[in-house]
Amino acid sequence: MNFDQLKTFLDEQTIKFNVPGFIENDPISIPHQFDKKEDIEIAAFLTASIAWGNRRSIINNAEKLMKQMGYFPHEFIINANDNDLNALNNFVHRTFNGTDLIFFLKSLQIIYLNKGGLEAVFTEGFKNEGNLFGAMSHFRSVFLSPQHLPRSEKHVANVAKKSSGKRLCMFMRWMVRNNASGVDFGLWKEIPAGALMLPLDVHTGNVSRKLGLLLRKQNDWLAVEEVTKTLRLMDADDPVKYDFALFGLGVSNEI
Repeated sequence: MNFDQLKTFLDEQTIKFNVPGFIENDPISIPHQFDKKEDIEIAAFLTASIAWGNRRSIINNAEKLMKQMGYFPHEFIINANDNDLNALNNFVHRTFNGTDLIFFLKSLQIIYLNKGGLEAVFTEGFKNEGNLFGAMSHFRSVFLSPQHLPRSEKHVANVAKKSSGKRLCMFMRWMVRNNASGVDFGLWKEIPAGALMLPLDVHTGNVSRKLGLLLRKQNDWLAVEEVTKTLRLMDADDPVKYDFALFGLGVSNEI
């Protein structure tokens, strides 16, 4: 396919997969349970933080976490004391355990009580640097500022060390892209969709290479920059809409 044919193909696939029916079997179904902005973004962030491995396992464990917080994640976090947090010590999703979760919730508590919330932290980083790399780097610095065990750091992407930042990029897609299709939320208004970066994983990486969108072999930040730059040639205002096409083609084995 030439460039125009490829763009037409990906536009068609995006329309096919970027529909409300996508929600049910995707981790984004967890934040879609909520209406309050803070509940949505906290549920989205925590779900995205454990979003690796089997999608059903991700959804099940994120659902358990929401239940343990009484399905009021924002209220739980801002009011939680040590006893409330320690009750979650048995949580586990792959290598993310109760120790990691308790630190994540303590850090979120500080962010919501003292930093203006997740949107304010990411937006500050974005405005400082003018790009998502800056937003994610600033967020990591703020998030890891409370005392914590070194083991928890691996669960917060470090794009400065070339991590692909897949889970944070996905979280940002959920928060920033408009909700015209009913899938993403479009809650955050000061970061433009055109600045988003592709959540690069095994599926989107493999399909991108098969289609000639990506040459780099490693799924790292340099690959994210390369493939997103190509997608911006197709839609500068909303390049990450093609995440639906690339991921959908990957999991359905259509390419």
